[in-house]
Amino acid sequence: MVVLMKNRISLFVMLMLIAGASQADLKIGFVNVAKVLEKAPQAAKAKSRLETEFSPRDKQLVSQQKEIKTMEERLSRDSAVMGEEERRSLEKDVIEKKREAARAQQEFSEDFNMRRNEELGNLQKRIVEAVRALAKEESFDLLLTDGVIYANDDIDVTSQVQKKLETQ
Repeated sequence: MVVLMKNRISLFVMLMLIAGASQADLKIGFVNVAKVLEKAPQAAKAKSRLETEFSPRDKQLVSQQKEIKTMEERLSRDSAVMGEEERRSLEKDVIEKKREAARAQQEFSEDFNMRRNEELGNLQKRIVEAVRALAKEESFDLLLTDGVIYANDDIDVTSQVQKKLETQ
């Protein structure tokens, strides 16, 4: 499906270039979206928001892991001198703590990924808006993004899109 769509886009671009060459000059540009995503000030702000939101939970997970490690060290160090019931109780506690930690880690990962995807989606919308605004302001006939194998620096408008994002 994706290959078919890329082939159609390539065919469309080639037809546009051929048709454009016979009529008027086309103004074509290219935007490196990955580079824009990497350098957008909104990306840094989104990263900061995610760190602020998830830092307490991350610290709690690290604390849980340290507690489990301490309990395991105590079990291996003192198991020979412990009573049978005390040793079994500690083993049970370690197993329960590991289950709780695994569950908490999974929930953390799911929540973090969901929020990261939300932030990324919002940033991608802003980039699309900036690209469209630039295309209208600069009277581009065609702006290309992903799937371009080569783009001459003369038609690369990535830096202009980045500047537009910086002013938003």
